[in-house]
Amino acid sequence: MAINSVNGLNLTSPILSTSFSNTNKSDTVEGSFANYLKEALTKVSDLEKESTALTEAFAAGITDNIHQVLIAAEKAEIALQFTMQIRNKILDAYNEIMNMHI
Repeated sequence: MAINSVNGLNLTSPILSTSFSNTNKSDTVEGSFANYLKEALTKVSDLEKESTALTEAFAAGITDNIHQVLIAAEKAEIALQFTMQIRNKILDAYNEIMNMHI
């Protein structure tokens, strides 16, 4: 019985090279989640600082654009609510894992 070789199989194709890679991706996932969380909290803080600065400028009479002040306040409020919901979901998941019976 003769065994014929398979022609046309390119072992350097991107599909095959990525499917057989032995890289450990857990380190990058953990680092990226921590970085994502830090960046998100920084953005929320920046939005709140911007909202405070615009509110103070409006109260001092430096600017008269109430729409910009209200939009900045709403952006900061929505970002804070979103961050609090994420925190609540993380705490719920943690509590559920801690209550699992082994």
